[in-house]
Amino acid sequence: MADDMFSLMSLEDELSCSICLCAFNCPVTIPCGHNFCQECLLETWKDNYSCPQCRTHFTTKPVLKKNTVLSTVVETFKMKSNKSDLPSEMGDLIKWDAVKVEPKEMVILCDTCMEAKAFKTCLTCMASFCLEHVRPHHENPVFGAHQLNEPLGDLRDRICPDHHKLMEFYCVQHGRCICGVCLQQVHKGCTFSNPDEQRALQESDLRGKLSLLDGKIDKNQMVISQMSDQQSKLKDSAASRKRALEDDYRQIRELLDRDEREALNTVDREQESGQTKLQNLIKKFNQNIAKLSAAKDGVNSLLSQTQTMAFLQASVDMPAVAALDPYTPKVNLDSKAVAAWHAYSAVLREHLTHVLKQPVEARLQILKPAERFAPPLLPNFYEMGGMPPQGHPRMPRSHSPGAPLRANQKKPPQDSNRERKSDKKRDHKEWKEHKADKNSQKPPNAPRESATPVPHTPRDHPRGQSTEPRPRNREDPGQASVPPSITSAAKRNDLLQYGTVLTLDPKTAHKRISLTENMTMASVSDEPTPYPDGPARFSVCSQVLTSKGFSRGRHYWEVKMSSNNFTGIGLAYNSIDRKGPASRLGRNAQSWCVEWFNVKLSAWHASSETVLQNPNPTRVGVLLDCEEGTATFYNVQDRAYPFHTFVFQFTEAVYPAFWLFSSGSSVSLCKLQS
Repeated sequence: MADDMFSLMSLEDELSCSICLCAFNCPVTIPCGHNFCQECLLETWKDNYSCPQCRTHFTTKPVLKKNTVLSTVVETFKMKSNKSDLPSEMGDLIKWDAVKVEPKEMVILCDTCMEAKAFKTCLTCMASFCLEHVRPHHENPVFGAHQLNEPLGDLRDRICPDHHKLMEFYCVQHGRCICGVCLQQVHKGCTFSNPDEQRALQESDLRGKLSLLDGKIDKNQMVISQMSDQQSKLKDSAASRKRALEDDYRQIRELLDRDEREALNTVDREQESGQTKLQNLIKKFNQNIAKLSAAKDGVNSLLSQTQTMAFLQASVDMPAVAALDPYTPKVNLDSKAVAAWHAYSAVLREHLTHVLKQPVEARLQILKPAERFAPPLLPNFYEMGGMPPQGHPRMPRSHSPGAPLRANQKKPPQDSNRERKSDKKRDHKEWKEHKADKNSQKPPNAPRESATPVPHTPRDHPRGQSTEPRPRNREDPGQASVPPSITSAAKRNDLLQYGTVLTLDPKTAHKRISLTENMTMASVSDEPTPYPDGPARFSVCSQVLTSKGFSRGRHYWEVKMSSNNFTGIGLAYNSIDRKGPASRLGRNAQSWCVEWFNVKLSAWHASSETVLQNPNPTRVGVLLDCEEGTATFYNVQDRAYPFHTFVFQFTEAVYPAFWLFSSGSSVSLCKLQS
């Protein structure tokens, strides 16, 4: 009976559900061959259909059928488990002493009388004996070679399952206890030791690991404490900045309100002036009417005279106003002051509308164009591994479109604050001298380049984004504020200040592209997605664009890739071909991309390929500088390591673009957090 019980206990793991860890309840089998409780499996199949044990994915929900054979075995196991009472069934081996020992403390009994408490365990006889029955081992010379030990409760665990001998050795190479027969046969030539010695070594190793874990826990707790302090500081800093912003916007509103009151007062004054003029004219015309009425009465009185002689001797003098024709004066509010206020308010409204439509970083460039390239910012760009603007004395030869970065450029030294300050002064001086030299080199009659952007007629856009390019003057240092290439690792926080939120545009997605996670994840699907046909959709290459394009400012985003195989990340104009084979990213003049094809990484533009060194990134960052015309791709880890830069002239807005070919591959637009 005890052997049956042991066999049942050995089957317990095989008859348990790997989800709830209990015996199967209505077991079902899925196509990969694994068994689960039906209720447990359905609980895990809420979002997708995959095996909880081997992760095999099923495109459709498998049909579940009850495993009748397994269900019968489980029922048998439950019945025998319920009928068996472990303390009474195994009473020949173990008894529980509820009076003399603590709960859960095991009492080892004598294997001879099965009543008295064991005094010694014989490792030769593989049995435990009480004080009375162990006497032959002490008195009879026959048992002189037997090895006595303190009572052991794990005798069965010490017996070799293959040879039924005491496992006296520990095989270091295989990491298991073995008997003498094993040492002479299977483990012949292996390094072995005493189990007690091995236990001491492992205990020492575990204590070292325990000490390491304690140290790591303390460090994690310290970091958590520091982050909690940072949370408090961030909260205070956010409150302070909010108060400052509220004060600035309140002052802006007060300025606008005061400006509005002044404009309205101007109109009121103009209205009062016109009203006064009209009142005076009305008074004058009323006086004229009185004089004309008096003359009319005199004429009527003369006409009523019956005496001819008196009628002929009488005369009527006409008032001077009778010779004048009355007129209606033109009094309006079209004075110069009112017209100026109207023109000013219309221009201000249009300007504010234009400014507020732009990203925040671009608004400052519009409002303060003279400060867009402030010399003190130059050292900061150097610290990021940046480059000065085109034409600057420190600027190396510019890259041709699609040319790879030079990897031997180094950051300037940053030994101390004093050196950093001196670098700033030197950069400022060099920038001024360079600007003066350039101005002096222009011919006297050279036309002055306008700083006002030349308006372009915006083209129709399927996503409502403006495609109006912003003209750039590369000869003016004030027009360039971002280096054309970054050749050394940059601090990720310095890039995150230009972070932008992107979503994928389902109107452009190829039917093999499946969009999920609120339009932030694109993956290749074996089943075509039923997108409606449209002129913006890619029909040949499995590609997709984002919903937002850029023609001004600096923008940064990051992309997480599931694998570096048959994937492309790049940029494209909205005018890129959507139907032909030339619509693939980089195979035309309207797109740029870095592409992973098997183990090869290449940069593509206008069907021209530049093979790059592959850093095998899992997260790629892209910094787009519309003003300078550069797009830099980074391998994002603890820092951002650039591996390629495109330099190109914009002719319209560019959109982040992605190409996916391998089934199961996916790209995700990351939420940017510092």
